[in-house]
Amino acid sequence: MAGGAKQDDDELITAINVTPLVDIVLVLLIVLMVTSSYLVNKSINVELPKAATGETTSQSMSISIDKGGQLYLDGAEVETSKLQEKIRDAYRRDHDVKAVISADGRVQHSQVVTVIDILRREKVTKFAINTSPIEQAKK
Repeated sequence: MAGGAKQDDDELITAINVTPLVDIVLVLLIVLMVTSSYLVNKSINVELPKAATGETTSQSMSISIDKGGQLYLDGAEVETSKLQEKIRDAYRRDHDVKAVISADGRVQHSQVVTVIDILRREKVTKFAINTSPIEQAKK
């Protein structure tokens, strides 16, 4: 026999190798995490302004403003008063809550300032403005 192992037909299998199962579960988890973050960010059609100094950041809540000025919180349409309530609730649950503002480049500046003001009034001071990277010419 291969490897010199003897197997008796009357012997019961008492151990199960779970390594392949763990490998498969980890791969599925990684695929799920990558695709879910991609789907949430792409669910609202927003043309982000371009910036060369943008950074990636972890986020707790995503606030989007589309070209028509409609507000969205984590992909769900919301009115300004409800947005403030939901931000207040998020801050009560976690004082370290973070927000990412994704505003269409054609939106009036005052609407973005209004969202920032709401965040600050509700004591959420950790927020970022989402941008698209500028494609720089190769030197």
